[in-house]
Amino acid sequence: MLLTKFDPAKDFRELEERLMTAFNVPSSTSGKMELANISGFTPAVNTREGEFAYHIEVDLPGVSKKDIHVDLKDDVLTICGERKIKNEVKKKDYYKMESSYGKFQRSFTLPENADSENIKANCEDGMLEVVIPKMKKIDKDIKKIEVK
Repeated sequence: MLLTKFDPAKDFRELEERLMTAFNVPSSTSGKMELANISGFTPAVNTREGEFAYHIEVDLPGVSKKDIHVDLKDDVLTICGERKIKNEVKKKDYYKMESSYGKFQRSFTLPENADSENIKANCEDGMLEVVIPKMKKIDKDIKKIEVK
């Protein structure tokens, strides 16, 4: 009689392997890349439209201002950055160090009436606010075209 050792995590490892293969990510068992090195961070984002501007608010706790980049290219506003947190506790008989790293990127297509020349970004207390002013409506005179 053959005894098989019970492994409760086997199904989870097989599922992880199938998902990693589906997304072309090397698995932790392939030896190419450790799964722990694959990290991400998805900040909460709120968008709203005011009377004179569009507002994008991004919750970025633990992210330094120098690690935040706001770029505009072809009417697409991209907010990206990296969170690097390292907590270290040293006591007489106790030592603990925790690290957390993650990169993020979010992109937004600007509407036609966005004033892309006057976009402002401000980061305070872990909250990034990007204000995109609206262009003032210019009522053009109606030109009559004669029908012949």
